[in-house]
Amino acid sequence: MTHPTDAALVDALANLPKDSLALLTQHRFNRDWLLAQAELSRAKKRSNFVTGKLEAPKQDAVLDVEQLSAEERARYQALGEQALANGQCALVVLAGGMATRMGGVTKALVPVFDGKTFLDLRLSEQDSLAKRYGKRPPLWLMTSHATHQGIEEALGQRLDGWDVALFRQSLSVRLDQHFQLFLDQGEPSLHSPGHGDLPESLKASGLLSRFVADGGRYVLVTNLDNLGGGLDPVLIGLHLSQGAPVTCEVVDKEGSDRGGIPVVVDGKLVVLEEFRIPPSFDPSQVRVFNVNSFAFDARALDDLHMDWTYFEVTKKVGDQPVIQYERLINEVTAHLSTKYVRVPREGVSSRFMPVKDYDELAVRREALKALASARGMI
Repeated sequence: MTHPTDAALVDALANLPKDSLALLTQHRFNRDWLLAQAELSRAKKRSNFVTGKLEAPKQDAVLDVEQLSAEERARYQALGEQALANGQCALVVLAGGMATRMGGVTKALVPVFDGKTFLDLRLSEQDSLAKRYGKRPPLWLMTSHATHQGIEEALGQRLDGWDVALFRQSLSVRLDQHFQLFLDQGEPSLHSPGHGDLPESLKASGLLSRFVADGGRYVLVTNLDNLGGGLDPVLIGLHLSQGAPVTCEVVDKEGSDRGGIPVVVDGKLVVLEEFRIPPSFDPSQVRVFNVNSFAFDARALDDLHMDWTYFEVTKKVGDQPVIQYERLINEVTAHLSTKYVRVPREGVSSRFMPVKDYDELAVRREALKALASARGMI
């Protein structure tokens, strides 16, 4: 039997304004999915905590790239350079979200230094790799309804649909605290459901299947604002030689750093955000965390089919609390065999130099310029 509040939500979703409905449809909104999520919340059948026996990973569970021997590094670099020269590598940049961290400005278009934006630097890095290896690795950006238009306009003629391509993450609507449709000044409040959209959104674009058919092997997924995350031949070779579907990059924690950490759950090493960890396990005992950079075997990513966990997240729109449902890309580690590699976070070799807001950009600007110079971005 349909619960009365469920019926009200069904009716509200059936009568969405035409403009909102068109935008939601363009971004693959699934009405039945939202109704199911709301019902789980109303019935209190949802918990963000993972279940099972949790243990800290053993020291040898994470390979330290800085401890590779000269021979190992040379071997991995040769493998990676051959894959780049064969056109077997692609870079996927997470450029979606709600464009709220930097005052409503799309982060891709924020100048990092000398007038060069994050997008400019990614394009320059791609040009540098093409010149070095004779093949241009595809650069694909996952956008959202809030970021797509600005990035599309900034790319102009560079946007050819393959070497440089955009694909959209999905879109949903926020609910109020009674799990009914939330209205902001009379209109549905829209949101992107997190970077866990990546596998399905990339597959829906058709880019991944074409890449696999053309012999593509390696897909690196990384955050737009982390210029340290890019196509590095040593890490490409390392991933290919290990043979696992996924390689997850981690760095040492510093100070009060928090993030997704590798934890053994019922004997399997996975990445868990700290809000998923029950009070019985102390996350501070794990001294590394994931930088949201994942290397995928292209075919394994294309073949991935999994039941995602959606997390109930409370946000605010103005001064009003709202509910939205999000998924995390690191959940793939629970479904695909994953290797873990510790990477540097300091200097021009850093794989983790994020910029979440203007204050952090001001602090990191000179370090970012040095890194960009070393990576061929400038």
